[in-house]
Amino acid sequence: MNAFRYRKGELYCEGVPLRRLAREFGTPLYVYSQGHITGQCDDLHKALGSLDHLICFAVKANSNLAVLRALARSGTGFDIVSGGELYRVVQAGGDPRKCVFSGVGKTRDEIEYALKLGIYMFNVESEPELRRIAGVARRMGRRAPIAIRVNPGVDPDTHHYISTGKHESKFGISLRNALDVYRQAARLDGIEIRGVQMHIGSQITKTAPFVLAIRKITPLIEQVREIAPRTLQSFDMGGGLGIRYRKERPPTAVEFARAVTPHVKKLGLRILLEPGRFIVGNGGVLVTRVVHIKQTPVKRFVIVDAAMNDLIRPSLYGSHHEIIPVAERSARRKITADVVGPVCESGDFLAQGRRVAAVEEDALLAVMSAGAYGMAMASNYNARPRPAEVMVNGSRCELVRRRESVKDLVSGETIPSWLV
Repeated sequence: MNAFRYRKGELYCEGVPLRRLAREFGTPLYVYSQGHITGQCDDLHKALGSLDHLICFAVKANSNLAVLRALARSGTGFDIVSGGELYRVVQAGGDPRKCVFSGVGKTRDEIEYALKLGIYMFNVESEPELRRIAGVARRMGRRAPIAIRVNPGVDPDTHHYISTGKHESKFGISLRNALDVYRQAARLDGIEIRGVQMHIGSQITKTAPFVLAIRKITPLIEQVREIAPRTLQSFDMGGGLGIRYRKERPPTAVEFARAVTPHVKKLGLRILLEPGRFIVGNGGVLVTRVVHIKQTPVKRFVIVDAAMNDLIRPSLYGSHHEIIPVAERSARRKITADVVGPVCESGDFLAQGRRVAAVEEDALLAVMSAGAYGMAMASNYNARPRPAEVMVNGSRCELVRRRESVKDLVSGETIPSWLV
């Protein structure tokens, strides 16, 4: 579903004009399309329909309660990486029994919290973590369901910051060592071997890396089945399905399913998938207002009220987000400029050397494909309150997170008694 389209010269999210939302809720403003988000999930469900499967949305991509609630109501599970994300899932009405807990540094408190809530399984990233989980489970008189996160040594051909399945990654356990770790797990009281997991990276725009990784990991799955014949239930393919930011041609849900299904169906296991960006990435935009245009002897700057603290991906990864005017007529004439924010850093930019609409002061721009890793990575750098968030459902819209105030910036702080 393409939720963001021009209608009669104005950019809409589903049935609501972005200009109206900016007027009502201010800028910078994140706007999400419920139709796109649930539609992407529905497409995956249908494409994987021949498999016993569970889609676990990667909460790190977008943890807004409204987004999580919409997905929970559709029966979606969740991939979490912290106790805080698990808490958010529960507050949104998600089912802990459909949650997998990933991440390299789970604390004892987080492990205990997840066990109390009865999560589906932990994705174990190291031998010390395996022993920690076993110890917590023993003290609680429980058995912790686990999968070992295995690095198949596949290069997914993505940005090196988000490539996670190679041997030099901090994530997971190498394929050559994984069987030994599974044998250790089988000997530990408090552990139940429930699955095998992999995750090779993010923003992957081809199916071949997934297929190669599955082929490499299949012999291990058969060996684990011999170790844990009564408890092995699932194979978790991880996430990483890419989206179109610019000119990419990522696989559709159907194309992805067509590529992987022949290789995983014969395993006879429940198949888990952990998409994040694929679900929400193109279901959100960041609406920003032009403060003014600055012309120097060598460069033109479009200075807007959104900044790197609102959307850090361009500064952090050099990521490309299309930037288009809310008023379509503004797109007729182009200029070359840097689109930058007010933050006091040279790295504060949303685009550099970009051909953009020749907008004027107070014009509204939409930074596209901002639904994933946008607000979730926002900060208060330069003491800037974080943006508001709005969800749209057809012709309806509601504020789903209010804009922070300057009072919010200091709400958790105190001055020590000796300075009073």
